[in-house]
Amino acid sequence: MRRAGAGVLGVAVLLGLFEVVGRTGVAGSTWPPLSSVVSYSVGDPGRVILARAAEATVVEASAGLAAGTFAAVAAAALGLVVPWLRAGMSQVAVLLSTVPLIALGPVLVTTVGTERTPAVIAALGSGFAVFVAMSSAFSRPATSLDDLFQVLGATRTSTMVRLRAPAAVPSFFDGLALAAPAALLGAVVGEWFGAPRGIGVLLVSSMQNFDVVQLWAHALCLSVVSLAAYGALTGVRRVSVRRFT
Repeated sequence: MRRAGAGVLGVAVLLGLFEVVGRTGVAGSTWPPLSSVVSYSVGDPGRVILARAAEATVVEASAGLAAGTFAAVAAAALGLVVPWLRAGMSQVAVLLSTVPLIALGPVLVTTVGTERTPAVIAALGSGFAVFVAMSSAFSRPATSLDDLFQVLGATRTSTMVRLRAPAAVPSFFDGLALAAPAALLGAVVGEWFGAPRGIGVLLVSSMQNFDVVQLWAHALCLSVVSLAAYGALTGVRRVSVRRFT
């Protein structure tokens, strides 16, 4: 309880400092008061604009997160069932994670189109975290249960499905909690390349028009959505730890 109170106090101090800096103007005209940003976000028409943009970005990020997660789990599982593929899978994953996502934008626009680019970049941005988490979980040292499965003649596939996969559920949500914000960031980056809607489109528009309050409001909206996704998945992870460990 004391730790929670300290956390709330820290957030309150930070928000208060944000407001003071904006009111006094010590950081210049590009740092508005927090109250102005919140007022735009909850009032009309800002609230409606942000809600529609956030919905579009969340849909694109969710599609990319689902695709990236499926590919990552499949690759990690394949590396467990077919051990000689594990090193190659890891190298490909590391290679993809080192490519700057913004550099892929023009290439993806010409190949998959502006509508699908946000989801594809979201998938590439989120898959690595899940792959690392699942590969680590699948590669943990053998336990007495592994020995029991071997004595009973279980195949690699059966051991993975009946033993390793359930034990890896907490690690899966660990990776997913990190992948969700990455998917949102990837979707926003993809929206910069001509997408018709989304928070990324609003960010570009407000930057071009030098509308500082709207720019901060759009960034704040994205941050809130990202924190909400991370918090929700972290909560699910705690539940899974009690259930599967």
